[in-house]
Amino acid sequence: MPSAGECNGVKGEKMKFSFINPGPNPELPIEDTKKMVGAAPPLGMLYIATILRNEGIEVSMIDEAAQGFSMKDTVDWVKKEDPDILGFSTCSSSGRKAAIIAEKAKEENPNIIIVFGNFFATFNAERILKKHPFVDVIVRGEGEYTSLELVKCLEKKGNLKEVLGITFRKKNRIIATPDRPLIKDVDSIHFPDRELLDVEYHNTTAGINVAPKKFSSFVSSRGCVFRCRFCGCRRLARNLWRSRSVENILEELHLLASEGYKQLMFVDDNFTLNPKRVIKICQRMRKEKVDIEWISEGRVDQCPYDMIREMVKANCRMMYFGIENANQKVLDYYDKRTTPEQAEVAVRNARKAGVDVIVGSFILGAPNETRQELQNTLKFAEQLKVDIPQFNILATFPGTDIWDELKMKGVLNEDQYWETGVLVSEVSPGTVPCEEIERMIHESYRRFFIRPSYILTQLLKFSKSSYRLNLLVNNLKRIDTIAESVRLVT
Repeated sequence: MPSAGECNGVKGEKMKFSFINPGPNPELPIEDTKKMVGAAPPLGMLYIATILRNEGIEVSMIDEAAQGFSMKDTVDWVKKEDPDILGFSTCSSSGRKAAIIAEKAKEENPNIIIVFGNFFATFNAERILKKHPFVDVIVRGEGEYTSLELVKCLEKKGNLKEVLGITFRKKNRIIATPDRPLIKDVDSIHFPDRELLDVEYHNTTAGINVAPKKFSSFVSSRGCVFRCRFCGCRRLARNLWRSRSVENILEELHLLASEGYKQLMFVDDNFTLNPKRVIKICQRMRKEKVDIEWISEGRVDQCPYDMIREMVKANCRMMYFGIENANQKVLDYYDKRTTPEQAEVAVRNARKAGVDVIVGSFILGAPNETRQELQNTLKFAEQLKVDIPQFNILATFPGTDIWDELKMKGVLNEDQYWETGVLVSEVSPGTVPCEEIERMIHESYRRFFIRPSYILTQLLKFSKSSYRLNLLVNNLKRIDTIAESVRLVT
């Protein structure tokens, strides 16, 4: 079959679309790669595949790292599946790996059409096509209907210029079609068929499997209206937030319960944006006796006590708060639009409401963030009395405001870092060096987990949690290694 840009498929020919969720960019030889526990299924990929399958298109997929596939395993899988189209879900942590696999797949079958999608591809579409001649099409933004239109165009020998939301190569020219409008009626999207992937997923926090039962992720809304400068979600969703109806959400929850799922994590960009909506969801879950434990994230300015209490009654067991920093100056630089005082109130509300485990996420290493300000945040994590602090060193990548800022200041070499992103502390003058921040984080973890008050608190709550004692013991064992994965990437 000729390249996608020529779009010369035989009219009426049915195509097969195979998907790969690539593992992390290679740091070690592929032979050294060990099977990783999948944190959560790639829902975006599953949504697209489900829509294609429901339209009569043959699909298949793998989650490379979660299934323990080596490079050879993956290439062999592609050869066995023999798809017409091979799609990759890409982020900054996996974009290079996707390119390596795609090149090998193209060498094996020059007629295969290679498609990249997701965050990394959306914000690097032209760069990818210029650097990697074996990549044919980039699907930008929401991929469900763009992918469906793309397949139908290729099947019917259509004109790719008529497919909204793609960037492609034709006769050595790169062409970008207009953006596809966002899906307004998100209830209209088919539920993702999680059974398309034969993987046992679990959620791991602080090295402990906190979701040992049948687990998946879940999306009840799309997008975010906030403008955090370290995050690319707002650009991907164009600053819009679209919620599924409560009825639609409950229908999928009942489906998952019937399939044996016992634990879920809501991975919305902003689950708690509308507290009244969250309360309605939780009350319906209780009324309809949805027997699933769940985890959610929340902004500290959107977590009133009455909402969190309803969440706990509906089996919410863990909450992640994006606290980010203890210094208002740094929060303002991030355009977070929250305060340390709001973080204190949110954690206090969650504790009072009975949330089993509270996780606080913090970002260190902003431009001109002083050593004293770094220490303020590390100490703030202790004062808040969260159960688990997660310290990240600020990284930046295309699609974020901080990337654009550093590029404009002339301190960021785009050609060097666009595929991987970069720690801000490695390129921004005046920022505390990364190695020093890592040492500070290591020392803070040590202080945090060996505090007698922390150990006593965890032991006293052991009777209410089947895994809390294991979490405590594991953290004490892992103090010397717990600070190894602290880079904030997307």
